Amino acid sequence: MTKRAAIPGSGARRTGRRRTISASAAALALTGAALSTGLLVQSADAAPAAAAWPTPAGSQAVPATIEVSGTYDGTLKRFYGSGDLGGDGQEEGQDPIFELADGAVLKNVVIGSPAADGIHCAGSCTIQNVWWEDVGEDAASFKGTSPGATYKVTGGGARKAEDKVFQFNGAGTLTISGFQVSDFGKLVRSCGNCSKQYKRTIVVSDVDVTAPGKALAGINTNYGDTATLKSVRIHGDSSKKIKPCVRYTGNDDGDEPTETGSGPDGTYCKYSSSDISYD
Repeated sequence: MTKRAAIPGSGARRTGRRRTISASAAALALTGAALSTGLLVQSADAAPAAAAWPTPAGSQAVPATIEVSGTYDGTLKRFYGSGDLGGDGQEEGQDPIFELADGAVLKNVVIGSPAADGIHCAGSCTIQNVWWEDVGEDAASFKGTSPGATYKVTGGGARKAEDKVFQFNGAGTLTISGFQVSDFGKLVRSCGNCSKQYKRTIVVSDVDVTAPGKALAGINTNYGDTATLKSVRIHGDSSKKIKPCVRYTGNDDGDEPTETGSGPDGTYCKYSSSDISYD
């Protein structure tokens, strides 16, 4: 049954599947200035430092997806799933806390636990200063079908992503900048087995990454995907287990994609050793 609610800056809501998730959130061991905006501190003499996590300005339960067009400013309130969005599991196809229409902007939001399927972008979108305390299925999924679609994630951060933080299912260009992530599987993955496949462009810049984690970007070379990495700071991974860029052969029949290699190659994985720092 469809649910509707009058929420400033949002449209109708729709129901999702039930899921439960632990309310605990892992502490993020990053140094940096305490900025309420969650943006990075920059200096001409030193590398940027990660901002402190914001303290939520209150909490709001979300029993059905909030549909957003235009700009929605959450004023750093915590939003968490309840009812049909408060269920259990990591299965694909769950409903999100927020669904953004083409061209929508979501900013200054803390997504708590349960997080359902985070945020969906139906087309071009901007996600600004959004923080995921405990990622559910995915933090955000990008689903636009136009090759000219642009998705921007600026500032913010994510913790405890069992699998992916950002799922790139659609076409176009995804840029992630000024972001921080810890305790994760992959920061961003170009869909490896969607029924409709596209060429996807990924740019990751000025980000702080704290181990444990598996990979920053996963791309499908057979569809012409590229991942460009620059100014990436990896913390707590002296053995360099986190792979900056992993290449796959994707498919459109649902099979598990085949990993074909990792590391910079100048064509698909575009970065050099100077673009990645470790401490």
